[in-house]
Amino acid sequence: MRIIVTGAGGQLGQVLARELRRGDHEVAALTRAALDLTQREQVLERVGKLRPQAVVNAAGFGVEASEEDPKTALAVNAFAVRTLAEACRNTDATFLHFSSDFVFDGTATSAYRETDRPNPGSVYGATKLLGEWYAQGAPRHFILRIESLFGIPAGKSTIDRMFEDIRAGRTVSAFYDRTVSPAFVDDVAAATRRLLEGRASSGVYHCVNAGFTTWHELAMELCRQIGSPSSVVPVSAETLESKVFRPKFAALSNEKLANLGIELPAWQSALGRALAAPPRSASPIPPSGTPPTASRSHQPVEKVVSGSGTTHAQGTVHRQN
Repeated sequence: MRIIVTGAGGQLGQVLARELRRGDHEVAALTRAALDLTQREQVLERVGKLRPQAVVNAAGFGVEASEEDPKTALAVNAFAVRTLAEACRNTDATFLHFSSDFVFDGTATSAYRETDRPNPGSVYGATKLLGEWYAQGAPRHFILRIESLFGIPAGKSTIDRMFEDIRAGRTVSAFYDRTVSPAFVDDVAAATRRLLEGRASSGVYHCVNAGFTTWHELAMELCRQIGSPSSVVPVSAETLESKVFRPKFAALSNEKLANLGIELPAWQSALGRALAAPPRSASPIPPSGTPPTASRSHQPVEKVVSGSGTTHAQGTVHRQN
C-alpha cells in the first residue's frame, strides 16, 4: 500500500512511519519541511502526484500554543485536516487522522466511549474537534483519539520523563486528581497499521491502552516496575498555574477497537514493555523521494500533543496532559 504520513518528524509520526514500513508498505514520510499543511494548493498538488492509497495525519498544533495562537491552531488542527480530507476524496485514499481526549470536558465518571458527546473546554480541544468533523469529509476515514503517549523517541513525553526521574532516584510529584488512559506509541502505531490493512467501518475510535489511572498511581507503578527507591508526592492539579483547561477525568474506553480484534494491552503491561525497550533515536525519517520543496514561511508544529507534556517533578511544575 502507498501511504503518506504527514507530521513525520513529530513524536508519533516517526514511529508510525517505521511501523508501516515494517508492514512492507511504501511510505512517503513528509515532515513540515517537505509539506506545509496550511497551504491548500500545495497539499492537493503533492498528494495528487503521489497518488497514495492512504494518508495518515500525525501533525498538530499544541495545547499551550493553541491558547496563545488560536489562528494557527485553526489552520493546523482544523483547516489543514479539511484539505487533507479533500485530497483523499480526489485520490480515493483512506484518511486516518489523530485527535485527542481534549474534545471532552472531563466531567464523566466512567471511561468515555466514542458515542459520548464532546464538549471541549480549550482552544486546542475545540480545534481538534473541528478537525474530526472535517476528517469525515473523506469517503473512508478513521479518527483515532489518543492521549498521554509514551515510549516516544528521545523521551519527550510526560511518562517518558517520569521514567528518567524515577530511574535516577529523584522525587516525583504527580497529580492524584487527574485521570488518564496512557497510550504506548508502539501499540498505537500497530493498531493504526491494522486499521489501514483491515476492513473496519469508517468512524471515530479511541486508541489507548486498556484501563485508566491517575498520574500518581502511574508514577507509583513505575517505581514498582523499575524497583526504584524514588518517592512519589501526591499533589492536586489545582496547584498547576495554567490558562489552559485540562479535563480532570480523561479516561477513554478502547472497547470499540477491541471488538474488531485490535486489542491494546493494559497500560501496566505497556509500561513494562516500554521500560524494556532499547533507547530509540529521534532523528527524522527521510521522506522517501519527497524533496523539501515547501515554503517554510508558515510551519505547523509537528506533534500530536494530546499525550505530550512533562512530569510534575519536585521543585518544578510541569504539565501532565
